[in-house]
Amino acid sequence: MVSPVAPRVSIATDVCIGAGQCALTAPGVFTQDEDGLGAVLPGREDGGGSPLLREAARACPVSAVTVEEGGGA
Repeated sequence: MVSPVAPRVSIATDVCIGAGQCALTAPGVFTQDEDGLGAVLPGREDGGGSPLLREAARACPVSAVTVEEGGGA
């Protein structure tokens, strides 16, 4: 049996416009910081197994959310 490798999630803060779609779509992975920009919750850089992770990335209107497959350890 092959174990899945966790993805690596990040937000390009220089691209984010603070639309909040990531936090609305996957609130267990994303939040908004004090400036209203998207942020990955501490300890959730691997997506936390959220089934909504990729949907949150697709929902971002400026493609600031990146999900790298197999980027975690």
